[in-house]
Amino acid sequence: MSAEVNAVQSAASSLSSTTVASDAMSVAHSALASDLSIISLIMNASVVVQLVLLLLLMLSLSSWAIIFNKWRLYSKTRNEAEAFSAAFWGGKDMDTVLAGIPQRYPNSALPNIFQAGYREFMRSRRDAVEKPGDKITAGGGLEGIRRALDAALSREMERMARHLAFLATVGSTSPFIGLFGTVWGIMNAFQNIALTKNTSLAAVAPGIAEALVATAFGLLAAIPAVVAYNKFTSDLKRMAGNMEQFSSEFLNIISRHIKH
Repeated sequence: MSAEVNAVQSAASSLSSTTVASDAMSVAHSALASDLSIISLIMNASVVVQLVLLLLLMLSLSSWAIIFNKWRLYSKTRNEAEAFSAAFWGGKDMDTVLAGIPQRYPNSALPNIFQAGYREFMRSRRDAVEKPGDKITAGGGLEGIRRALDAALSREMERMARHLAFLATVGSTSPFIGLFGTVWGIMNAFQNIALTKNTSLAAVAPGIAEALVATAFGLLAAIPAVVAYNKFTSDLKRMAGNMEQFSSEFLNIISRHIKH
C-alpha cells in the first residue's frame, strides 16, 4: 500500500515538475518573442543603429513626398497637354489659344512652350512692321523662334526632372546604409557573446535581429525609390518626345507665315 502511495506521489511530483518546466519554457519563449518585436529591437538597438534607422526613415519619407509630388505633376502635365493639343488643333486661331492659357493652363509645360515660340514670332513680326525695310527671313526669324522653343523645352524638362536624382540616390545608397547598420549590429552581437561567454540562441538572437532590421529598413527605403525613379524617367522621356514633336510641328506652321 505504501509502495502504491509512493508511486502516486512520485508520478504527481514528476507531472508537477513537467508542468513547471513547461510553464517556464512558455514564459521564456514569450519573453524572447517580446524582445524580438520590431519596436523592442529598435528601442534596444545601439545608438549607431538607431541613427542609421532614423536616417533611413527620413530618406524614405522624403522619397515618398517626392513620389506623390511627381505623380501629381506628371498627371497634371499629361492631362493639360492633351486638352491644349485638342484646343490647338481644333481650328482656333493662335491669338485665342494664347489668350486662354493663363486661365486654363497656368504653368503647364506644353502651353508654356507654345507661348515662348508664338511670342517670339509675334515679336519678330512686330519688328518687321515697325521697320518695313527689314524683312523677316527664314534664316533669321525661324532661327530665333527655334531657339525660343528649345529654351522653353529645356526649362520645362529641368522643372519636371527636379528631385528625380534624389530618388536615384536613395535607391542606390539606402541598401548600403542599412548594410552598415547590419554590420555594426553583428559586431555588437559578437562582442556581447565574447563578454558573456553565452552562445545560446536567446543571447545571440536579439543582436542578430537588431542588425537585420537595419537591412530591412534600407530595402524598404530603396525599393519604392528605384521603382518610382524608373517609372518617372520613362514618363519624362515620353512627355519630352511629345513636346519635341509639338515644337517641330509648330515651327512648320510658323514657317509658312515667314517671308522668304
